[in-house]
Amino acid sequence: MQQVKKGDTVKVHYHGKLTDGTTFDSSEGREPLEFEVGGGMVIEGFDNGVTGMTIGEKKTVVIPFLEAYGPLQEEMIMEFPRDRFPADLVPQVGLQLSMSDNAGNQYPVVITEVKDEVVILDANHPLAGKDLVFDLELVEIAGSKPLIIMP
Repeated sequence: MQQVKKGDTVKVHYHGKLTDGTTFDSSEGREPLEFEVGGGMVIEGFDNGVTGMTIGEKKTVVIPFLEAYGPLQEEMIMEFPRDRFPADLVPQVGLQLSMSDNAGNQYPVVITEVKDEVVILDANHPLAGKDLVFDLELVEIAGSKPLIIMP
């Protein structure tokens, strides 16, 4: 049977969980995820997890945070003056916002704490610093053809 290798385009059903079992994403009820293995379209640990799988195979992989979204970076957590928020916006923990830097680049932030004078914003990826668990099922190796041996 053909095994997944770097450069293959694959279709995978997945169920992503944190190590405590909390689901953060799943392809259930949707089309399988299609991507090129090693093409930088998914996190490194996901690429590594599907490499070597065969069509129809199911497995569970644990991906350490360094092969996922990296470590939590303290410099991505910042204090923002509360009086600089729009008057009609009430800062609340968990609220997701979009900010822009001096160059006009937009990036998402989440409010993690609200104090009297400042609001603490976290620009880290929500899964940074977390080990991830994926249940994988390889559905297809796109363009895969049966091996034909000519006499």
